[in-house]
This record gives sequence, C-alpha cells and structure tokens, in this order.
Amino acid sequence: MFSNAIVRKPCPEIVHGLSTAGMGEPDYDKALAQHAGYVEILQECGLRVTVLDGDSRYPDSTFVEDVAVCTPHCAIIANPGAPSRNGEKDGMRDVLRGFFDRIEDIRPPGTLEGGDVMMAGTHCYVGISERTNREGAGQLIKILQKYNMNGSLIPLKKMLHLKTGISYLERNNILMSGEFLDNAIFRRFNRISVDEEEGYAANSVWINGKVLVPMGHPGTKKNIEAAGYAAIEADVSEYRKLDGGLSCLSLRF
Repeated sequence: MFSNAIVRKPCPEIVHGLSTAGMGEPDYDKALAQHAGYVEILQECGLRVTVLDGDSRYPDSTFVEDVAVCTPHCAIIANPGAPSRNGEKDGMRDVLRGFFDRIEDIRPPGTLEGGDVMMAGTHCYVGISERTNREGAGQLIKILQKYNMNGSLIPLKKMLHLKTGISYLERNNILMSGEFLDNAIFRRFNRISVDEEEGYAANSVWINGKVLVPMGHPGTKKNIEAAGYAAIEADVSEYRKLDGGLSCLSLRF
C-alpha cells in the first residue's frame, strides 16, 4: 500500500517539452487543470500528496517519475538520459530526504529514468532504452541487492520507456501491450492484454486497490474491472502530447 505521492505542477514552458507523439503542443491551462484533477484522484486513493511548484528551467519536469525510484527501503536518485532533463534530479534529492533515511544514486556513465523501472514485489524489471543504459540498470540492480531486492533487464524495441507499455497491478496481474505481449519473462503473471488501438492505456497505475486509467480507453477499463479492480478514469490528454502517461506524473511510495 502507498501512503505518499510527490508531484510537480507543469510550468508554462511545458509547451516546449520533448515529444515524439506528433500530436501538437499541449495547452498549458488545460494541463494545469488536468494536473489538479490528477492530484485529487491521488488524494481520493488515500495518498498524502506533496505538490511541488513548476520549474521553468525544465519543460518536462512535471514528469517526476523519471528522476527517482522509490522502494520500501530507500530512494534512488536517477540519472536521466535526456540531457535537457538531467538537472531535474538535483532538486528532488532534498524533497526525498524528507521521506527517506537512505538515498542512493545512479552515477555517470550510467543513465536511468524511473519510467524504465517497474517494481513487482521485491523484483524490478528495468527497460534498456534510449534513456536508460545497461550501466545505469546494472547500478540500480546492485543497489536493490543491498536491500534484499533484485532486478532483471528488458531490452526495448519500440517503446520510449518500459512503463509506456506495461504496468504491474499487484496480485500477480500485469497490464501489457505491444512488444511485451510475447515476452517469455512475463509468463508467470496473469496477463491483461491491451489492444493496439488502446496502447496508451497500458500505462495505468495501481494505487491501494484501485487502478487509474487514462480517459477514453473503454476496452482496457472494462478488462481491468473484470480482473476485480475499481477503475478510475483520469484525463491526461495534454501529457500524452509529450509522451507522458499516468505513472509519469507522480512518485508513489
């Protein structure tokens, strides 16, 4: 169960954020309103939410998940592989010190973004992507092993981040799409497939027994409910324009 979440408001410069989506610029005012709605949902799920101010130095800084990995034992400061985002990690260290006694670091030449890390119990699956390299993933696994956790590497073919296409929903259930559907490493899980046309919804978020689903993906929502979860829709259309999803907008622990 999660008790806390950390989020950061979008800054006006979000319109200049990184994107491969080809969906146009996000509307800043609409992004602000959607972010406020997201915070309300986190609170409804029982989380104490720390809301950080927007940081105009970093257009993508609202995607706080990429700058840290939070485990039950420690927080790990990531080393984002996107040069324009790397400085985001520095401000997060002081924030996390308010919650964690132990802070670990991913160090150059290793790169790692939290969107490439999916935790399933004591095991973390780590995507090897354009943003996370093998050195960074290896450092993460060594840190996890200090705390009796472990990890394995998942090379990505098409996805930006691992959690772009896969989400662990607890109770051995995993939501997946695209290149992960036939990956043998996930056979031990009960797999909930996401149709290609709803692939964006593969990034859904389990929070204390409920699952946040991006608005407008009825098939995925129905399948999640059929697996026994209460599904809550959240409108994050402006963040989709920047390759961002529901998990990207918070650190949950």
